[in-house]
Amino acid sequence: MTDLLMSGLSALADPSLLLLIVVTTLAGTIIGVLPGLSGTTGAALALPFTLTMDPVSAVVVLATIYGSSTFAGCITAILINTPGTSASATTCLDGYPLAKRGEAGRAIGIATLSSCFGGVVSVIFLLFAAPMLAGIAYEFGPPEYFALSIFGLSMLATIGGGSAAKNLIAGAFGVLLSTVGVHMMTGTERYTFGTSALYDGIGFVPVMIGLFGIAEFLRQSTELGLKREVLGMKAARLPTWADIRQIKNTVLRATGIGTFIGVLPAEGATIASMISYNEARRTSKNKDAFGKGAIEGIAASEAANNSAVGGSLVPTLALGIPGSPTAAIILAGLLAQGVQPGPTLFNEQGNLLSALFAALLVGNLLFLVIGLGGARFYARITQIPVPILWPLVFLFSIIGAYAIRQSVFDVYVAVAFGAIGFLMQRYGFSVVSLAIGLVLGVMVEQRLGQSVAMYNGNWLLMFTRPIALVFFALTLLSLFGPMVSSRLKRKKALARTLHHTRT
Repeated sequence: MTDLLMSGLSALADPSLLLLIVVTTLAGTIIGVLPGLSGTTGAALALPFTLTMDPVSAVVVLATIYGSSTFAGCITAILINTPGTSASATTCLDGYPLAKRGEAGRAIGIATLSSCFGGVVSVIFLLFAAPMLAGIAYEFGPPEYFALSIFGLSMLATIGGGSAAKNLIAGAFGVLLSTVGVHMMTGTERYTFGTSALYDGIGFVPVMIGLFGIAEFLRQSTELGLKREVLGMKAARLPTWADIRQIKNTVLRATGIGTFIGVLPAEGATIASMISYNEARRTSKNKDAFGKGAIEGIAASEAANNSAVGGSLVPTLALGIPGSPTAAIILAGLLAQGVQPGPTLFNEQGNLLSALFAALLVGNLLFLVIGLGGARFYARITQIPVPILWPLVFLFSIIGAYAIRQSVFDVYVAVAFGAIGFLMQRYGFSVVSLAIGLVLGVMVEQRLGQSVAMYNGNWLLMFTRPIALVFFALTLLSLFGPMVSSRLKRKKALARTLHHTRT
């Protein structure tokens, strides 16, 4: 852990990397402040521009935007009762009522301090987790990676909420899309329809831009008539010692919840903030204050959603399973850079990881300066008219899609998946499931081919590998566990009903 930290801090001696962290933290904060935009949208827009960077700079840009935009969502939640990101939705419940009482500065100060603490603790957790995961790195071969990818796909049913069946359909569609192109081992063309632009498959980046950028532009266009009340403020300020004493236990508990939820593949900051808020209300001595301006509610939401950022990168980096929608984009960025996520990453890409940890640590500390010092400026940004903001997002999406390979075909792909993503959201299908299915589908096919070749076509020998067996068992548990649990609950409920009837 110490070696990784020292290596990361030494990487910050590079002025260009340090400047990059500061600039992307500011950019991520502005993205988070703008209503409707999110870290996912920001990362999707930034993704094509990172392809011209080295892997260290690329992952630093994406991760810093992720963390800073998650933090900044609280500013709009407090000032205009509209979360800048979905992870700050629960912050609205108490932040806005507190702002209406003329205490917007106090609310933002509490949110900023809680975000900073939660983010720093999650980075420290990453530093502890890294050496442990590196210890099992050389136990992983193609069969283990294949089993791991299958396990990731089995979780698609729970991603994005809503109907499990619709999530699985979306994920299966993503896996199907991953098969487009020329098969690397056999040279067979699949679903190319004679189009040379599809020989290399459908690119991750145009799909991500379409699903998370253009689709959101289309969704926002349906809400042009929405009016928002904007509350003014003088300045944000640090919480008083009395405030800190009141929220300290809440922040500690929320940080633990957020880090744990973040580690669970495909969960993320939004779920973490909701669970943490509910837990804070449940354990509070003053439950009636929640929803009316309780500072514990603000602290619980913000500490949890920012600690989930670091936690979500654990399965993304160590297992190749995204811990959140934005982590899925970071995973796509790593793959585009030729960096293969997995346990061996901690041994083979130590410089990249140490720079990532240092960037997240510095970024979280910058929240204090940026959040408290720039709050009045951000309050003005929230007033940018939606008819101006979202056409600009669409423009950047088109430029980003074209810039990857200077290909008009990629622009068509981005626009097409923007329309697909919009329709999927409207009818309850998860675009996150589609994106993860596309990313993991490539890994599944690649590792399966390697495993079959490794065993000379006898794929059953994969079941002789203990670690692979564990992941296959977890896959079965993930797929059939909820079904079995539901049936057992119904049987117990039926037994209780019969018992009451007889008595």
